[in-house]
Amino acid sequence: MAATATGIYHRSYRSELALRHTQAEYARLTLAAAVVVAVPFVATPYWQTVANQIGIAVVGAIGLNILTGYTGQISLGQGGFLAVGAYTSAILVERLGAPTLVGVVAAILMTAAVGAFFGLPALRLKGLYLAIATLASQFIILYAVRNWEFVTGGVQALVVGTPTLFGFELNTDFRWYWVILACAAAATVAGTNLFRTGLGRAFMAIRDQDIAAEAVGVNTVTYKVLAFAVSSGFVGLAGALTAHWTTIVTWERFTLDVSILYLAMIIVGGLGSVSGSIYGAVFMIVVPAWITQVAQDLRGQLSFLARELPAIQLGVFGLIIILFLIFEPRGLARIWHRMKDYVRLWPFRY
Repeated sequence: MAATATGIYHRSYRSELALRHTQAEYARLTLAAAVVVAVPFVATPYWQTVANQIGIAVVGAIGLNILTGYTGQISLGQGGFLAVGAYTSAILVERLGAPTLVGVVAAILMTAAVGAFFGLPALRLKGLYLAIATLASQFIILYAVRNWEFVTGGVQALVVGTPTLFGFELNTDFRWYWVILACAAAATVAGTNLFRTGLGRAFMAIRDQDIAAEAVGVNTVTYKVLAFAVSSGFVGLAGALTAHWTTIVTWERFTLDVSILYLAMIIVGGLGSVSGSIYGAVFMIVVPAWITQVAQDLRGQLSFLARELPAIQLGVFGLIIILFLIFEPRGLARIWHRMKDYVRLWPFRY
């Protein structure tokens, strides 16, 4: 089917259910895959580290978008759920001697259970009240991490050994890149296909109007808790990857700032869009990294940049969110769709 076709017409259910419908879509997917594969071969060590941060952020952002963008349940406890995943996997691997894969799977399940528990207020609360309830989960989890010394070690950092996969020791960013990329790709495929199932459609029905959803037979009680569980499972995977990649787990990595950062990712990328989660993660990780790189390059000429770097990053961070909320609330995903429509319909304006 040509990229400039006047419409997309289907002659079978199989064609209608396909994720890609035009040759242009397949071409863009192939190009994106080629770029992703080429990144670790051409990037400097600094940007390889940034690429790994992006991969982990993609997994967590997709999880949060499932809850907030697709189900309409806001959460400010992302940092706490990341901590649950990181500490669960690290403790099982380092203290109990479990294989790394077992620790990661256990982190996903444990974080899903904790997320479901803290999602119970969603049965009675909405909007700002639910946000405050999930914000409480952030502080409760971090309080437990800092004070439950027998299990977490308290404020002391928990050191994690370097894992081995298929005989290869994951001791470089280059090797970790492929592991994180595989996890990010799996999260993307799972998130995309989730909303082609009855479970995902129930989530979206609750987002659009929970009373109407209940009227047509959707058990809103069950599905709201499931939304928190599924979302937290993705976040638990991101937390486990963070623990084993950095090899140091400390509560300082999972503060409220992290929760706000992930919320900014899905706002900038686009609520209710798996691709928007990817765009937002890339944007919100690359921009601070680029500012840091520029400040280091200009340190000799403009020394005040190095001194004011944290303030500059926070200022840019806030400005970006404000601009997107004012001019494009649907985020980068919507901008990308507009660009594709412009090219597809050119020279016409409709």
